[in-house]
Amino acid sequence: MSMSTAIGMVSQSLHDLLSKKMQILPKVPVTVLAPDESGGDRRINLFLYKIQENPVLKNMDWEVKRGSPSRWKPPTLSLNLFYLMTAYSLNDSLTGNSAAHEILGDAMRVFYENPIVPEENLAEGLKDAQEQVRIMLNTLDLEELSKVWATFTKAFRLSVLYEVSVVQLDMLAERERIMPPPVRKINVMGVEAPYIPPRLERIQPTSGTAGSEITIFGEHLAGWKAYVSITGVEVAKTEKLTGDTFNVELPPDLLTGFYEIQVDISRLCRRTFIFEVTP
Repeated sequence: MSMSTAIGMVSQSLHDLLSKKMQILPKVPVTVLAPDESGGDRRINLFLYKIQENPVLKNMDWEVKRGSPSRWKPPTLSLNLFYLMTAYSLNDSLTGNSAAHEILGDAMRVFYENPIVPEENLAEGLKDAQEQVRIMLNTLDLEELSKVWATFTKAFRLSVLYEVSVVQLDMLAERERIMPPPVRKINVMGVEAPYIPPRLERIQPTSGTAGSEITIFGEHLAGWKAYVSITGVEVAKTEKLTGDTFNVELPPDLLTGFYEIQVDISRLCRRTFIFEVTP
């Protein structure tokens, strides 16, 4: 809600909802008055008796202004409104307050059937609001109810409490900020790899005695470091290679059997070969 008058707009919307949806006949006037203000002998009255900041939306962050992607707007003031709904009617000599009870029941039906105020009943300034206007019947708090009525000169009448949320009030446009330009480039050193990445092809020979020398073949290996491990234990590490082949001498204490030889080229290319140690 973009206007500081949104609280009044919510009261207007509830008034319109009750006026158009209540079906009891003859038609019941709807008023938005304090309980001790005169508004007629037969009516349903809404009295805004308390306003609280919405605890869930209390610590919202700045956000992009709708329709202006280059501007930040401060968080809105989000409020919950508390209404006292009271029915009035002249007492019947036989049934007493039953007519007022009928009016109250019809008004409660309208709010129950419309927990979200329909757009057709919203005041014009609320139709583009970010949040819906929700109506919730509050648990009857006799202490709170008695405190409300104790401030008026009128005698207590049967009433119900409703909580309406959320009402959001935007801050003035002067509080808005222009969004800083986005960071396009971070001043860090570039990391570049050769156009063609290194590739491992084969080892030769694929079998031999412990301590044998093997040759590892590949493509585009020059300029990179090589790491050779046997069953996870590093046995050789070279400086920058000068060609597409290099030699590695196997440990002399290997037992007869098959071993996995893992070859890693500067963490860019990795491959495992099988080598058989013969007696």
